[in-house]
Amino acid sequence: MTSTRRQALHWLGCTDPDAKARGVRALDPAAPVDAHEAIAEPPGIPGRPALPRLVAHTQLRPRSAYTPQGRAALLHALAHIELNAIDLALDIVWRFAGMPEAFYRQWLGVAREEALHFELLRDHLGTLGRRYGDFDAHDGLWQMAERTRADLLARLALVPRTLEARGLDASPAVKAKLLAAGDLRGGEILDLILRDEIGHVAVGNHWYRRLCAQRGLDPLATHAALAAQHQAPRPRGPFNLDARRAAGFDDAELAQLARP
Repeated sequence: MTSTRRQALHWLGCTDPDAKARGVRALDPAAPVDAHEAIAEPPGIPGRPALPRLVAHTQLRPRSAYTPQGRAALLHALAHIELNAIDLALDIVWRFAGMPEAFYRQWLGVAREEALHFELLRDHLGTLGRRYGDFDAHDGLWQMAERTRADLLARLALVPRTLEARGLDASPAVKAKLLAAGDLRGGEILDLILRDEIGHVAVGNHWYRRLCAQRGLDPLATHAALAAQHQAPRPRGPFNLDARRAAGFDDAELAQLARP
């Protein structure tokens, strides 16, 4: 039976978004992990489809969610984030050896939920007559994965605890736009995603704090140092404090967000 980590690497390299999501959702949770196996990185990861065209985020112009075209562009952007989130979860599973078995099984569970999110958004986008790939997108999430590829502590600090936590903050405003445009189904999907994403960020918080404790590091000071080292974007408000607390951020971390 192929190990969990090798299955993750296989689907990370898949270039068909629909097949990737379907394959990840069908991953065998009982497969052996092989946590200590050294796996060489193959070329061509993550697997990317021909479309969407990836451009700098500054080239993506905002659109009004009150037009069908603008709402489709918004749903497409969300689907793109979720597809990247699948890749990020798969990458952390195969790339970083030597962690406890629970680490890999939890991140595999994250990948399966991200795959469901992508499918829900893709299918909802289809009700507007559009497909994933119809709009340009940016590569910001994966760029941070590249910067932190050699350091698990940095990966945990700056992907789930920083970039993905920004999704917790953005979710209420995005949902409000969809509801104001009469998109009740879109609002329901955002509610499901927010519920799951709180759990995903909590997984990141748990393993980040565990590594900090093992290495005798202060979590707050270490996060600030890693953010500066890897040029992570500073989170900007408004912050979804309830969601962040539910995801495991403590009072000191939330207070740091408010500092200029």
